[in-house]
Amino acid sequence: MSDKIKSNPDIVLREEYDDWAVLFDPDSGKTCGVSPTGVFIWKQLDGSKTKDAILAALGELCEDGLPATAAADYDTFIAQLLEAGLVAA
Repeated sequence: MSDKIKSNPDIVLREEYDDWAVLFDPDSGKTCGVSPTGVFIWKQLDGSKTKDAILAALGELCEDGLPATAAADYDTFIAQLLEAGLVAA
C-alpha cells in the first residue's frame, strides 16, 4: 500500500451539524459514518500527503498532542476506506 492515499473523487462527503459526516457512494448507494477526526483525515487524502504529514497536521489541532494509538488508528481507518472502495492507494 502506498503511503500517499487519494480519496475517490466520486464519493460525496456530507458534513453534519455535530462535526460528524457521511461518506456516500452514489454508484453503489453505500454510506459510511465518519467521526470529526475521520473528516479531517478524509479532507487530507489528496494523494500528495503522506501518513506522517497528515498525522503531524492533526497533531497541531490536538491540545494534548496525538494519542499513542494515532498511527494505528489511522491505519485502521485507511484500511476500512480501502476495503469499502472509498480511496485508492
